[in-house]
Amino acid sequence: MGPKKVKDSTKEFEEVLALAGNRKYVLRLYVTGATPKSVKAIRNIKKICDEHLKGRYDLEVIDIYQQPVLAEGEQIIATPTLLKKLPLPLRRFIGDMSDTERILLGLVLRPKEK
Repeated sequence: MGPKKVKDSTKEFEEVLALAGNRKYVLRLYVTGATPKSVKAIRNIKKICDEHLKGRYDLEVIDIYQQPVLAEGEQIIATPTLLKKLPLPLRRFIGDMSDTERILLGLVLRPKEK
């Protein structure tokens, strides 16, 4: 067996950042009123966006009680649900957005472990 190769995660992270460049992220968070889970999801996704997408995102929070037609059109069956509309591909995240690593991977802001 030869020497074990050490992964350079800094290089991978820089590659992902270069790919992401200045792309604008369009996100929609569907919630149900001001429930504790909805409030937590809003707080969590805003924190993630402020830390990792500073100035490169549009986040629209939609209360499905007030705008049920939008939720129907997007086929939202559970809340909170975050939709990443742009950049493509479309992604959906369900839950209170507390799993930051999963969100960052889904938004392609973190490289996947190989």
